[in-house]
Amino acid sequence: MAIKHATDENFSEVIGGALTLVDFWAPWCGPCRMFGPIFEATSETMPDVNFVKFEVNETSNKTPARFGIRGIPSVLAFKNGELVEARSGLMDQDTLTDWIMELKGS
Repeated sequence: MAIKHATDENFSEVIGGALTLVDFWAPWCGPCRMFGPIFEATSETMPDVNFVKFEVNETSNKTPARFGIRGIPSVLAFKNGELVEARSGLMDQDTLTDWIMELKGS
């Protein structure tokens, strides 16, 4: 499934519905650049999950502030538009996949 891109303006529309994972990242962040391909590869194996990237920058900073994003990469999990869990820091593909399976079961 293609990864969607969110901004402050479209965030509410993008997170509605099924399980959605939002990766808060920035291009200058080394761990974010390492996590990006992992996030994308995982999205290809789980078509029933929405994968969204949100670039944290000066023009898109209201949403990260609203959710208390203090470090990146941070991944927030939403179900039906409601935040259910958040994780910060670099994850490998197995860790990300295991977390998603836990979220699907809850």
